[in-house]
Formats: sequence, C-alpha cells, structure tokens
Amino acid sequence: MKRILIYTGAGLLACLFLLAGGLWIFRNRILNRLMERKIAQVEQRYGLEVHYDNLQFEGTGRLSLGGLSVVPEGRDTLLTLRSAAFDLGFWQLLKGNAEVRNVYMDGLTVSFVKENQTANYDFLFRSRADWEETSGQNAAHLGFDERVGKVLDGVFRLLPSDGKLTNLRIRERKDSDSVSLFVPEFSINHHRFNSRLNFVEGARTQHWQTEGEINADERRVSVGIQAPDLMVPYIRRRLGAEVSFDRLYLSFTQQKESGKLVLSGKTEVDGLTVFHRRLSPERINLDEGELDFHLNVEPHALELDSASTVRFNRLQFHPYLRVEPPGHLIASIHKSSFPAEELFGSLPHGLFENLEGIRVAGNLSYDFGLDADLACPDSLQFHSDLYPDHFRILGYGTTNLSKMSEEFEYTAYEDEVPVRTFPVGPSWNHFLPLDSVPQLMRMAVLQSEDGGFFYHQGFLPDAIRQAMAYDLKARRFARGGSTISMQLVKNVFLNRRKNIARKLEEALIVWLIEQNHLTSKDRMFEVYLNIAEWGPRIYGLLEASEFYFKKRPSQLTLEECIYLASIIPKPKHYRTSFDDNGRLKANQEGHFRLVARRMAAKGVISEEAAEGIDLSRVVLTGEAGKCFSDSLSLSAPQSAL
Repeated sequence: MKRILIYTGAGLLACLFLLAGGLWIFRNRILNRLMERKIAQVEQRYGLEVHYDNLQFEGTGRLSLGGLSVVPEGRDTLLTLRSAAFDLGFWQLLKGNAEVRNVYMDGLTVSFVKENQTANYDFLFRSRADWEETSGQNAAHLGFDERVGKVLDGVFRLLPSDGKLTNLRIRERKDSDSVSLFVPEFSINHHRFNSRLNFVEGARTQHWQTEGEINADERRVSVGIQAPDLMVPYIRRRLGAEVSFDRLYLSFTQQKESGKLVLSGKTEVDGLTVFHRRLSPERINLDEGELDFHLNVEPHALELDSASTVRFNRLQFHPYLRVEPPGHLIASIHKSSFPAEELFGSLPHGLFENLEGIRVAGNLSYDFGLDADLACPDSLQFHSDLYPDHFRILGYGTTNLSKMSEEFEYTAYEDEVPVRTFPVGPSWNHFLPLDSVPQLMRMAVLQSEDGGFFYHQGFLPDAIRQAMAYDLKARRFARGGSTISMQLVKNVFLNRRKNIARKLEEALIVWLIEQNHLTSKDRMFEVYLNIAEWGPRIYGLLEASEFYFKKRPSQLTLEECIYLASIIPKPKHYRTSFDDNGRLKANQEGHFRLVARRMAAKGVISEEAAEGIDLSRVVLTGEAGKCFSDSLSLSAPQSAL
C-alpha cells in the first residue's frame, strides 16, 4: 500500500512538472490567445480597433509589448505605444494578482480629441448599468472605505519601485484649442522618482521640475512640483481662471486605525495666485498655505478630522468637515483667543482691497458651524461669530472706514460703471437730515428692510440661515439675508465689484464698523436713506418723494411711505407693481398689510390704521406716473372725424 502511494505521488508530481513545462513552453501562445479573446470583447463592447505588433514573456516575470494602438471607430487615434516591458511578480501572477516591480516604457502617446460634440474618448463614460454589468461586484453596494481601498490597492500594486518612461506625450484638443504634456524622461529608482515636464498651451511653454516617492510597501506617495510662476494649464480655457504657484508639495500615507481607513498627509503651496473675474477684478495673492490632513474614510461618509491643521500665511486653525452623500454637510471651526494681527496680516492681496495696510491690536476668537442637508433644507443650522477681546484699530489701510461719519462723496454705479457722484451731507441740495425724515417713512423702511437695525451688530443670523435654506431649496443664490448695514457697506465701499470676494470683504468691514462704532447707527441710517436708489437714477428719499408723488417727504401718506419702502430691493422695476391703468396690483396687498401690522406693533400707527390700508390711495402723481398716462392716452380710442 505504501509503495502504491509513493508511485501515485510520484506520478502526480511528474504530471505537474509536465503541465508546468507545457505552460512554460506554450506560455506566449496562450498569452496571445487570451489577449486576442479579451481584445475582441473590448472592441465589440466599445467600438474600438485595438492592435499590437508583439506581446510575449521574456524569462519568468518580464512581459514585453510593442506596437500598441487604440483607435475608436471613425475617430482620431486615442493611444499609441512604441514599446514597453514590465517585470511582474511571478508567483503573484500565477495567482492572478499582477504586481508590477519594474517598468520600462518608450513612446507612449495619448490624444484626447473633441471636434464639435464628437470626441474620441466618449466610450470612457460608460453608463452605470454597463459598469454594474461588467464589474464583478456592484460598486454601488460598496462603502466608501471599500471603494477607496480597492482603488489604492490597485494603484499601489501597479506602481513600480524602479523603472523608466521616455518620450511620454499626453495631448488634449478641443476644436482649435489644445494643451499638451511632454515628458522626455521619467525615472524611478528605489521608489524615488524625478522628471522634467514640458507643458505647451497655445503659445505658452512651461517647464516643470518634479520629484517624489512612490512606496507601495509603506503605502506612501509624495510629489513635489517646482517652477517660478508656474501657470496651471487647462484651467483658463475651461473655467476662465488663472492659477499659478512657485512650489507645490503633496504627500499622503494609507493607514488603518481602529478598523477605519485613514489617509493622512500634508500639502503645501508657495507663491499661489488666483484670478477669476467672479472672484475679484485683481489677481489674488494667497502667498503661503499648508494643510496637514487626517481624512477618515468611513463606509458612508468622508470626514476631515479636527486634528487636521490649516495654515494660511500667519493664520492657523483646525477645521472639521464631514460629508455624508448624497447631500449632508457638517463643518465647524473653533479657534480660541489669538492675536488679531494674525488674521488681518494674512488677508490676501487683491481679495480685501479696502483693508490692505490696516493695523490692529488686541485678540480675537472665532466660532463657525454649519449643518446642511439637501434632503431637508429647513433643518439647516448655521452660525459664524467673531469675538473681540480688547480689539482696536490702530490705523486704517487704503480706505478710511469711518468716512461715513462725516460728509463724503458717494459715487453710484450701474454694471460697475459710475453714473453719478454727489456729496452725502449738507452741501448737497437734495440731502435730507434724519430728523427731517417723517417717523412713518423711517419705520416703513425699517420694518420692510431690517426691523432690528438699531439693535443688532450688523448681522441677523436667523435671516442668513433662512436665506441659506431658501437657496438650498431653490438650488441657486436667490436670497441674501442682507441687513441695512450690509447693504450700506456694499454701496459705499464695494459698489465697483460684483463677485464672491465682495461678500467676504463686506462681512469683515461691517464687523469692523459695528464692533468699533466707527459710525453711529443714526448716521448710518441717514446715509442709507440719502444714497438708496429709488428708481432709475433716482437717489435718496427727497428725489424719490418728488419723482413718484411730487411731494416733500413730510407730506407722504402711510400708503405712500410703505410703497416707497417696498421698491428699495428692485427700484428699476417699480412699474411692474402696477397694472396698465397705473393702479397697484392686488398681489402687493399682502406686503403692505404685513409692514403696516409691524408698524402698529411698534406703536407708530394704530391697529385701525393698519387694517384700513388701501392700495388705491397710491397714485403716481409725479414724473413716474407719466409712463402710465402716456400709455393710456395712446391706447384710448380716437374720435371720428
């Protein structure tokens, strides 16, 4: 029996040797058969023509490939490769788990071409059903940690520890615009790599120097790019933006902590400048920035841990961010007492034009929180509070932030073009002192625009929160939640600019004026009533009262006061409030009654007066009414001759 077992074992071993020998002898024939079958499937599925001149094993673990081309049917060639050789882990390859150790490649060219609406890379954007059909496991059922883990596993498995790539080209062309990347040589030696990249975009050529590390064993990647005033290609053509920097560095390590996938690392940038007309009319110089990040990848969420650190010039803080798809965002920043100069000394040039050069003393602390869910916008929670501690302004920068306290020249703009300049003070014959504004008019404006103006410090958190919730539901910026203070700062200091940067600067200037009492509330309200636009090129209450009703403000009725207050948000569209006969439309009644009831609650008018509001009493007897009288006379029937 023992002898039989020995003979049987020896026979099986001999068969295995024969099988292995056969596989070894016919390995290239088998490889090409498998490749031809796979290529046929890919060609049929995606409409491609794939060709190669040779594919074979050399020795036990080197795979060489030559003369590869990929051409979508009826379109420009997508990819060509002159030659390549890959050193693969033999035993891993037998298990079906290819692991690239060394790679040598020459003459790889990838060309993305789009003419009109036709591109040679359309097949890359497969439908979700197609993806689920061809993948071994439905990716939609995988958690974020599993998806990211699988991607990183594949990347680290295929990244070589040694190798050389020569004459690598990547081109992108859309109609007559194009950008191309040429890499003369990309060398990897014991996980370390360095290369020189040449970017050509239009008539501009740039040379980037890169170096870094790819270490699959330690699951670590780092890359550094350096060049003076390096302009990031492609962005200007696609987004209308310009982004440049002197140095960029990024590194990260994949880890497991308490069973969670964690990506930790650092990114640094020096000499960063950004330009986009919707951000600012000038180039924004962000100088230096650094992020030490600790990213937790959970099955159903991505979380930037508060152990992460952001350093921007002299300012440093620890942000927290959590994203729970499809639309739940949680963010917070808590920064305890810090020198105020760290904030104001870090403001980027070009983004806060009016605050450049400002000198401050004392300390600040900041608290920010946001919890927004697209599935339930009304549940949105938001707060942003900057707290002063012995804070004071030592000297203004380019702009005197207290200029509203005295007479100053105001310039009104339309579409960023100046249309009228006048002094806001006694020297202007249309100036109306606050004590000359009737109480009805004052309260109508306040209750229509900002009922808490004399009590808040420039901001109404609930109004901002409600505006953000409304915008989430509308999926656009439809409501702003501005106070009178914010509107005033926008018009007096920032009216040349209509961009995102203006909102940031607006908020900071409002805080400075209100916290430091640079201008009294009475004077701010006085300025507001004298510079507000009440119609096409109609500025100030005195002009508005004359234009609409041919009256002095002191002669205005309750309904006329509420009407004037109601058109402040859209002064150029006052005619849309009336029908063809010059009567206020019925849809205006709700707003009139709301403001009247608020005024009654403040004791300015009686409840009887509030309930007795009558829209028919608003008759445009001034210049504004002519457009209705002219249209009525034109439409009146002509008498027969």
